Amino acid sequence: MSSLGRRINEYRRQRGITQEQLAEAMGVTSQSVSKWENDISCPDISIMPQLADYFNVTLDKLLRGEEAAVGKVQLVSNRPQKDFDAMVLRIVVDSADGDHVKVNLPLALVRAGLQLGLPFMKMSMGNSATANAIDQIDFEQVIQLVESGLVGNIVEVRSADGDTVNIFVE
Repeated sequence: MSSLGRRINEYRRQRGITQEQLAEAMGVTSQSVSKWENDISCPDISIMPQLADYFNVTLDKLLRGEEAAVGKVQLVSNRPQKDFDAMVLRIVVDSADGDHVKVNLPLALVRAGLQLGLPFMKMSMGNSATANAIDQIDFEQVIQLVESGLVGNIVEVRSADGDTVNIFVE
């Protein structure tokens, strides 16, 4: 596993910039950047988000060298699974117009609704492109995937209009 300093050095080189250029962008001295890259010191905590944004990586990627497992799709079939009836389906819709919609549904309710043929997934979610994106999701397949052990951010849809729909199972 590489150190924070090595990752900063690697990201800087990938961008094709000098230590002086990175220092200027971060508002520090080039000696500070050199110390970071040689693991003599670490960037101040207040600079970390700025560094992550500058290198277009998450803070987890910058600090750990990898993304956090939270929200990632995981297959947990070999480990004890959370009780299906205690799990929640989370739908998050962010429209290009600035609307933000969150829906949290117990998976047991989703499964029961699907078994009964209820159209509760046909709810209005902003503009028609977003509603169409949600209509395209096979929720029966989502339930089957969760029953087989899949959890995390299992569906992400981005419409041409800039709307985003994310479906998480927790």
